[in-house]
Amino acid sequence: MQTLEGTPALVHAGPFANIAHGQSSIIADRIALKLDGPEGYVITESGFGADIGMEKFFDIKCRYSGLVSQVVVLVATVRALKMHGGGPKVVAGKPLAAEYTDENLPLLRLGLPNMARLIKNALKYGVNVVVAVNSFSTDTRAEVEIVRQAALEAGAMDAIVSTHWADGGAGAIKLAEAVIKAADKPSKFKFLYPLDLSIKEKLEIISKEIYGATGVEIMPEAQAKIDLYTKLGFDKLPLCMAKTHLSFTADASFKGAPEGFIIPVRDIRASVGAGFLYPLLGKMSTMPGLPTRQVFYDVDLDLDTGKVLGLFY
Repeated sequence: MQTLEGTPALVHAGPFANIAHGQSSIIADRIALKLDGPEGYVITESGFGADIGMEKFFDIKCRYSGLVSQVVVLVATVRALKMHGGGPKVVAGKPLAAEYTDENLPLLRLGLPNMARLIKNALKYGVNVVVAVNSFSTDTRAEVEIVRQAALEAGAMDAIVSTHWADGGAGAIKLAEAVIKAADKPSKFKFLYPLDLSIKEKLEIISKEIYGATGVEIMPEAQAKIDLYTKLGFDKLPLCMAKTHLSFTADASFKGAPEGFIIPVRDIRASVGAGFLYPLLGKMSTMPGLPTRQVFYDVDLDLDTGKVLGLFY
């Protein structure tokens, strides 16, 4: 596919990051790297933040592909940080509260620890970090500057205000230049954990190092699965943590960067073919990736009009 400006884009992905790895496929990345040439730059999305998507990208996808990123581009918005500062609930289809559309520096500052922890998470992998402050029309100069300064203080190599929402590619040129500069700097990538650790040890490392928890509570069903998978030899697989994307904890209502909490592990399931175990944290539930009869069977092309039939609009 391509963007409106003619930039090539490979769309090749799988289920969402709370119940899967949340990445574009390794095949898509390899094709993009080949097409872009040795001097090019490939950007691959890692959904659901640097506590779910990025951790899985590095500890699962990079481990299997052998590909390592030179730069983490962490996207931050004033609105999201205000939400993590304790702002009103955002409901799809309803107007945003005034806290999100009007300047509110105290609320924004309360949410900054969330971004700071995400930056520090990325730095634990030895990769350079550039923060993209994705700015919208309601953001004020003071607000985006506070976010930018906080990102630099947390250890980001650079923090750029990007206006591609309004200006298209032209609004992201400075961000692209910062990413190229960061990619040219040396980095020392490392995994968060070795595969030969026990399942419980991996659970504890991810929960403590990435989420900021003090430990894990392994419930009876999860412990039974640990015993079974260890017996079968699946304990050497990486973990694909199934956790809410709305909080560092397993409870979506806890915003910001909480500390001193326990991560409850309710169950652990195996995707042996995909090459990982996925623990279910808290109330997180799974859903089927595809229906019994896929929707694409109902998509067709009207050769007379050139219109695509059967798509959702």
